[in-house]
Amino acid sequence: MTPTAATLALVESPVQLLNALEWAHARGADDAARGPLLGSVPRQPAHREAHREPGGGAGGGPGAAAPLRIVVLPPTDPMSRGQLRRMAGLARDEGHEVRWQEARGGKLAPFKALVALVREVRAARRVVIGDPFSRYVQLLLTLVRADELVVVDDGTATMEFIDRAARGERLVRWHRAGGGGLPGRIRELAYAPVSGTARRRFTAVREGRRVEVFTSMPVTAPPGMGLRLNDFGWTRSRFGPPRLTKGTDLVGTSLVETGVVDPDRYLAAVRALAREHGATRYFAHRRESPDKLRALSEATGLEIVRPDLPLELIARRGPVGRTVVSFPSTVVHTLPYALAGTGVTVAVREIDPAWLTRDASPRARGFLAGVAGTARDVRRLPAHTAQTAR
Repeated sequence: MTPTAATLALVESPVQLLNALEWAHARGADDAARGPLLGSVPRQPAHREAHREPGGGAGGGPGAAAPLRIVVLPPTDPMSRGQLRRMAGLARDEGHEVRWQEARGGKLAPFKALVALVREVRAARRVVIGDPFSRYVQLLLTLVRADELVVVDDGTATMEFIDRAARGERLVRWHRAGGGGLPGRIRELAYAPVSGTARRRFTAVREGRRVEVFTSMPVTAPPGMGLRLNDFGWTRSRFGPPRLTKGTDLVGTSLVETGVVDPDRYLAAVRALAREHGATRYFAHRRESPDKLRALSEATGLEIVRPDLPLELIARRGPVGRTVVSFPSTVVHTLPYALAGTGVTVAVREIDPAWLTRDASPRARGFLAGVAGTARDVRRLPAHTAQTAR
């Protein structure tokens, strides 16, 4: 496959790569209705199992979607890299071309990657990206000449991206509180032209570019931006249905690692959840630290599971508990789609404002409440401060 013939996908995490595969599957199954649907993503999941065709997925077999040319820009942490390699194998099995391009881990790595990707990025007629907040991806977007730009889900960050795009604001992640002193402000000023160009790429309809967001999140598109629903049709067609266990599974979060939630409050909340719901397993987020997970195991007796694939695939493949409990995170929006029709109940435990750290972004409380409050087909569990106090 030549660069000029490829749809180029730029992904940096296992979830982004999964959702690039989901987009290719949905695009192939729904190619007759290619035009962007302006408005909001439907909030009801598909409650029936995807039709399985011999040798293929729901709504089409292999070849129903044109192969992607996927460039993986891996982070440095081992868990993410391991999951990305597993996802890359699945992508190759689907007939997509996958290229591993190191862009971190050394002073020259970003420049070498940029030189290696310039021709492909400029030649692509369609570019699929997983993280519009990534500074490296924003740099690559300044080179894009494609007629179509697609943003696939990077979890709940998609909600923040839509909100910022609608307001014309800088593309900065919600949990960043700012700061960094004078050096940080200088870096921001120096980077501003790149960030501004990237932001305009998503609103450049007047230049004849189609912009689409492929998402499971309950969002409303700003004018000129199309939405396509991600109902995890590829995942449902390739995996499961899962065997259900009698117990409850807990889903971990990296809110402690990002400085949003106090570590002691989080440990107490997990202990309370395990006791209240009889949980036996804890599915760790790939960014959770080993020390934190060790403390959780010792304090709760939970079996700590470090998945080798995104949780949507792990849960769909099974075995999985009849109830899955999570704090506000991506999975309270994606698991109801991935596990549709299996009988699994997904529950969300809200974050008590008392758990937030002093360094948490001013937007943290409202954003986390929005993530929990907009989740569909989930059971809502209030945060009980008394049970989780230190």
